[in-house]
Amino acid sequence: MSSPDKVLLPPNVDPIRYAIKLTPDLEKFTYEGTQTVSLKVSSPTKEIHMHAKELSFWSATYTASSGKKQEASSITVQIKETIVIFTFPEEILPGEGEVDIVFSGILNNQMAGFYRSGYEDIHGERKVMVSTQFESLDARRAFPCWDEPARKAIFSVTLTVPSSLTAFSNMPELRCKTLPDGKQKEILYADTPIMSSYLVAFCIGEFDFVQSLTTHGVLVRVYTPPGKSETGRFALDCALKTLDMYDDFFGVPYPLPKLDMVGIPEFAMGAMENWGLVTYREVDVLVDPIKASSNQKQRVCTVVTHELAHQWFGNLVTMAWWDDLWLNEGFASWTENMAADMMFPDWKMWEQYTVDHGAAALRLDSLRSSHPIQVPIKHAEEVEEVFDAISYCKGSYVVRMIHAVLGRENFQKGLMAYMEKHKYSNSLTSDLWAAWEEASGMPIADMMKSWTEQMGYPVIKVVSSSFEGKTAKIRLKQSWFLADGSEVSAEEAKLWCIPILTSTEAGTSDDISMMREDSIEIKVPISDSGPNAWVKLNAEQQVPMRVAYDSDMLKRLTFGISSKQMGASDRAGILLDSYNLVKAGMMKPGDLVKLLSSYVSEDDATVWEALGGVLVGLDKATQDIPIINNNIKSLAKRIIAPLVDLVGWEAQAEDGHLTKLLRGTCIRLLSIFSYSEEGVKDEANKRFAKFLEDAADMQALPSDMRTPVFKMVLKNGGQKEFENVKGYYVSATDNAEKKHVLNSLGETSSLKLKRDVLDWTTNGDVKLQDFFYAVGSVHSSGPEGRDLTWNYFKENFDRYKTMLGLASASLFDAIIQYSCGGFCTEEKADEIELFFKEKDVAQNQRKITQIVEAMRANAKYLKVIAESELGDEKFWKSI
Repeated sequence: MSSPDKVLLPPNVDPIRYAIKLTPDLEKFTYEGTQTVSLKVSSPTKEIHMHAKELSFWSATYTASSGKKQEASSITVQIKETIVIFTFPEEILPGEGEVDIVFSGILNNQMAGFYRSGYEDIHGERKVMVSTQFESLDARRAFPCWDEPARKAIFSVTLTVPSSLTAFSNMPELRCKTLPDGKQKEILYADTPIMSSYLVAFCIGEFDFVQSLTTHGVLVRVYTPPGKSETGRFALDCALKTLDMYDDFFGVPYPLPKLDMVGIPEFAMGAMENWGLVTYREVDVLVDPIKASSNQKQRVCTVVTHELAHQWFGNLVTMAWWDDLWLNEGFASWTENMAADMMFPDWKMWEQYTVDHGAAALRLDSLRSSHPIQVPIKHAEEVEEVFDAISYCKGSYVVRMIHAVLGRENFQKGLMAYMEKHKYSNSLTSDLWAAWEEASGMPIADMMKSWTEQMGYPVIKVVSSSFEGKTAKIRLKQSWFLADGSEVSAEEAKLWCIPILTSTEAGTSDDISMMREDSIEIKVPISDSGPNAWVKLNAEQQVPMRVAYDSDMLKRLTFGISSKQMGASDRAGILLDSYNLVKAGMMKPGDLVKLLSSYVSEDDATVWEALGGVLVGLDKATQDIPIINNNIKSLAKRIIAPLVDLVGWEAQAEDGHLTKLLRGTCIRLLSIFSYSEEGVKDEANKRFAKFLEDAADMQALPSDMRTPVFKMVLKNGGQKEFENVKGYYVSATDNAEKKHVLNSLGETSSLKLKRDVLDWTTNGDVKLQDFFYAVGSVHSSGPEGRDLTWNYFKENFDRYKTMLGLASASLFDAIIQYSCGGFCTEEKADEIELFFKEKDVAQNQRKITQIVEAMRANAKYLKVIAESELGDEKFWKSI
């Protein structure tokens, strides 16, 4: 059942084709199943091992190609290993045959496997639908199978469902017949291409849909709740353009005749890329054409482009084993931005990448408890711990770096060759490197080993710099960057093969130096050597690393920032690098504060996202040091003031996508730093009053600013305001609108009401997929909220475990993060670490370790801040 480095089912029996028939009962929440699996047996055996979980078995019969049948003499279910063993009285000889299995299962409420979702229809009636979520290890919850990505097979699905309901699967219907009782119908779907078990899918329920054909002839449908078909229109438009775009980009046409996309009322992830039937959280695919914010539209677009990238990268070509998960997720996370950028160039997706995907990757990968992109997986269950920012965000970051080094032509040429060679098959990371090497003639495998096989990333320190004539000479030294600035011993030392990309006031250079050693000197052409000449390293933030400048280069860069000669990605990148260098003790806090002054005239949405993050981070870290915190708040208000004058509260007809995002950021920062100021408070109250009169009034309170305005009203108000905001959760019919309530309710000024929020999230009124958002709103509301959520978590640990049961480990990761993270003391880190030592949290251990390590890093950072010049009033008067 195993190989030396991974636990697998025995290799002597392989599936060729599954014929699965399921009859669900939507009242008893059970189903009956039969399946015939065509097999290839490579060596004599009396046993057939398959994966199975929470299934009951009634019989199994093996039929050899000769026609000889034998009933299983025993059926053994190994619950812990999630395996069923069918033992037969006589040896099964090498060759092909079939095994017929009769089984039954449950339609669980854990958002995993074959499961049920509850929802209210447009008439307010409670309804149930059923759907699937199989990645990574839950196909075995629906039917017995070889639940490993390399054990590909063809799947035929037949569903028997109530005649009044719609049912669909990966492939189009071949036949639909009404059964004699007239109450049910049996639907047979076409055979799938050869594919992995985790990509099988089916949905049954009441739906409306919108549809259209791509230019290349693929039928695309977006299924919505009845009466809400128009909410699928935006996702449909994105999907139509994306499929055609990917046909051209990958060089292999989308191989299925249709693509369905469906919003599921209860869904643990953001979406799932099942081949031909992509399932989504409703908020990640359905967009109210009137209420939707710019953020929501962008989110829907990128989730669609991400999932459709998987139709090639993951579905057509699949990683051989879960240790190459990043091949799926990292690549799709890069491609989602590429496709969105091509569809909506005015969104500036690659600039935004710096402050979302890029920042998330660097934040997690700066911890010692991080892991390599290619992480060894022995037991498949371990993969649940690596669906994280390393696989997704750092994975996408290294793809972005390769694109920068290869150039688009060689990048695409290699990708097309990779797709053509490995389609309908499985691949390794090394196969992708080989394709790009062939296309470019460059040693990609050698370069990439340091990025994917070792965890962490480098900081490049400017050891010396000189600007003379038309040349800047810069000596660089690389080392492993750690968030807490801890010493790296000689045994721990790492090297990366780093592309050095540079930009100056003249633009980004096409020349790339490769830094393979500990140190290097580079020469960069400049227009002149005057005080305003500057060189920015890691141009456009295309390499996952930090840069620590010497004082002269940093001073020069401030001119590029304040004059906006420097691009938005670079302005944001310098800020994020500097903030994290301060946290690691590699830069003085005072130098960061002085740097912030260079951004007083900033008007770019991406840069403001970084700027806001730094200001909020400084504010949270200094909450227990009043003298510093008061000055941080004053600085924040001073920097925010010109932004308020620039974008204001009132939406304008000519506002573009980024202006709307910028206004949302502006109001969000006001809700943190200026909520008690009379003018701000009055404006928020006025808009909230209009919202209470008519929640559909999107002019008075656009979706982009609903969460921060709710927060301001709650902070300044009491019980009445709390009930008004909470009441909207009940009356709102759109899940995106309900999230505004969840993300703000914990900001109430009353400690009792904060506790009421936590009780509310555990009484069943809030969907399991969403309850942690409200917990997070309490946790982030300040020191009181942080202590409350931690104490509540300790008191209700067993309750949380019962609620989440056998659901995805990611949901328990979320409640741990939102309840236990964010503290800044060693004592609290010790307390949290000790608490979990006594709990059964094996699947969440990596997340817990990362939270505790980040906490200890924050404790060191707080000490640095407290002992710095920021505690001196003279310093603040000097800036």
